[in-house]
Amino acid sequence: MSKTESRADAAPDSGTPTTEPTDMQEQDAAAVATDGSGIDDGRSWWLQRPEVSRVTGIVVFVLGVVGFVASTTLTIERIQILINPSYVPSCSINPVLSCGSVMVTAQARLFGFPNPLIGIAAFSVIIVTGVLTTTRVTLPRWYWLGQTICLALGFVFVNWLAFQSLYRINALCPYCMAVWALTPILLILSVGRLMGDSDRAHEIRGWLWVLLPLWYAIVIVAIGIRFWDYWSTLI
Repeated sequence: MSKTESRADAAPDSGTPTTEPTDMQEQDAAAVATDGSGIDDGRSWWLQRPEVSRVTGIVVFVLGVVGFVASTTLTIERIQILINPSYVPSCSINPVLSCGSVMVTAQARLFGFPNPLIGIAAFSVIIVTGVLTTTRVTLPRWYWLGQTICLALGFVFVNWLAFQSLYRINALCPYCMAVWALTPILLILSVGRLMGDSDRAHEIRGWLWVLLPLWYAIVIVAIGIRFWDYWSTLI
């Protein structure tokens, strides 16, 4: 055997690394490319940009618009009451569903100004979030973290307002209840994007979606029991 043939046979056993990726390398590359999975993609956790589906973006946008319209309407109605104390708001339907009764209370201006002004500012941000995600603009995780914290505080505020309406003010505001209904949905969607698409994140989101109708049921039952004397007259 010639020396040339010997070197050719020995070449595959040499220490020269191959440039072809292995299956494991391809799997690692695919995992790294998935921002929402929580796997390190070369950027810090704060700067990762989890993917958001167009459907989620549309839902966020629609809910933001509904909340913004409700908050704006309440603000306008409140201004009308300030101008004319005898003004009857459009959402004052009966003794129970009466925005006017709620608007003039101290709870309706907890921070020294009408609560709906908070809603106008908050839902403006939600609308922007919906527009950006619908147009496939990926937002950094720090953005979703900030939005999640604000929505969590908003959800706490919603529960406080619900308790006050039921057991202190003894009246319900339909526009306020619209905000009550959509705030936890936005919170869950925001939590979902913050956590990404890992198996653990899917499990937590699943439990949140299960707890959501339970929360709705508790509020509805509480309203039914609290104002049963009135509801029974309509049957």
